[in-house]
Amino acid sequence: MIEIGPLRPDERAAWDVLARGYKEFYRTEVSGAGYDLAWERIMAAGAVFGLGARLDGRLVGITHYLFHATVWENDACYLQDLFVDESVRGKGVARGLIEAVADEARKRDVSRLYWTTQEHNATARLLYDKVAKHNGFLRYDYPV
Repeated sequence: MIEIGPLRPDERAAWDVLARGYKEFYRTEVSGAGYDLAWERIMAAGAVFGLGARLDGRLVGITHYLFHATVWENDACYLQDLFVDESVRGKGVARGLIEAVADEARKRDVSRLYWTTQEHNATARLLYDKVAKHNGFLRYDYPV
């Protein structure tokens, strides 16, 4: 049975392995200080939140999310990161994490829950197409 709840302070090492796996998948380099900052923000649970999925007490999946204002509607919830250990993929961990974020979003009465993924992420998109609606938008990043 999958247990999902907030990330706990004693899970830093296990979170680090999963967070690094996530960043490696997307070929994104993050410094050690960047991982420290992310963990501090998640533990503070002020602006950024993190949930963990556990099987037999072992952290096997993570998600990070945040709430933000929108111009036209109630706040929105952005599911920023989602990663599951390769050894347990296909067992409902990712779906459980998405549903847990959705529960948190409902509690805040947000107008929408959304996320992005790369077009080539076919495995994840199989799940995303089942649980959400692709709205056709593309993302552009402007260097600042």
